[in-house]
Amino acid sequence: MRILVVNAGSSSLKLSLLDHDDTLLARPDDLDDLRGLPAPDAIGHRVVHGGADFTDPVLIDDDVEARLRALTELAPLHQPKSLHGIEAVRAVLPGVPEVACFDTAFHAHLPEAAATYALPAAWRKEYRIRRYGFHGLSHAYATRRAGELLGGVPDRLVVCHLGAGASLCAVARGRSVDTTMGFTPLEGLVMATRSGSVDPGLLLWLQEHKGLTPAELADALEHHSGLLALTGTADMREIGDGLGLEVYLHHLRAGIAAMAAALGGLDTLVFTGGVGEHAVGVRRRAAEGLGFLGIALDPAREDTTDAEIGRAEAPVRTLVITSREDLEIAAGVRAVLKP
Repeated sequence: MRILVVNAGSSSLKLSLLDHDDTLLARPDDLDDLRGLPAPDAIGHRVVHGGADFTDPVLIDDDVEARLRALTELAPLHQPKSLHGIEAVRAVLPGVPEVACFDTAFHAHLPEAAATYALPAAWRKEYRIRRYGFHGLSHAYATRRAGELLGGVPDRLVVCHLGAGASLCAVARGRSVDTTMGFTPLEGLVMATRSGSVDPGLLLWLQEHKGLTPAELADALEHHSGLLALTGTADMREIGDGLGLEVYLHHLRAGIAAMAAALGGLDTLVFTGGVGEHAVGVRRRAAEGLGFLGIALDPAREDTTDAEIGRAEAPVRTLVITSREDLEIAAGVRAVLKP
């Protein structure tokens, strides 16, 4: 089964055409570039939010598409792009089966203690409020790949997906048991343009005393916060030393330590995503503050990828893993469409 993977992120659109054995045939720049390439037998879409109903990949039909559209308010930066990708591909490749694979699915079975907000029970029941978690496709692939590189999935693994969006995941023997993102992709770490966690009382204060509307707050938190607000740029490659980077690293180190606490210790740390794979200085600075957990990087290995970068004698093994959400999506497509 030849599969076209459509990965619509918050700041990018990635297309991958994979052969039956997951060999990469092409990475087209856009849908027009599909002309002249082998026709796909199926299409896999990354969809950020599956809500409480979609915990596994699903074949897309009109009902599924409508239910995905209803979840837009929970992920306004991402869900519309996923839906647009579905529509655009259908126009170019009509009649080809399309499967939605969800970033929330890997976290669907979080322990209740990790998934539950301390909010009124009536709210949690009526509005289905819980911590959903995101970047699950990346976390799932990084977990699987770490197992391949190390000869088995670690018992206690923390995955750092660091890109325009960023989240951490505590993985116990292959299962997500905690993560930094919650009800929406706003919670957790400082990101490129998103704030990460802030005091909810601050937002109430801005509404009540400064007259900001919910729409103004949402726009600021999604598009004008994070590294952009702290440094003037959302591109980690353009950020030098200063307060913005220190804030980013402070929250990253604290988050890694919190994920390790959820696991009762740490065996393996993984960096993935655009920043996690390429920002050597960010990895180095983060690790320097986490020596108490047993993390120590090897300067001679810091430019390698899809490999270990920790010191041989360090108690915690540290890896950089190339993000391949396309392979995780392709696996989901095959699971849905298998004969």
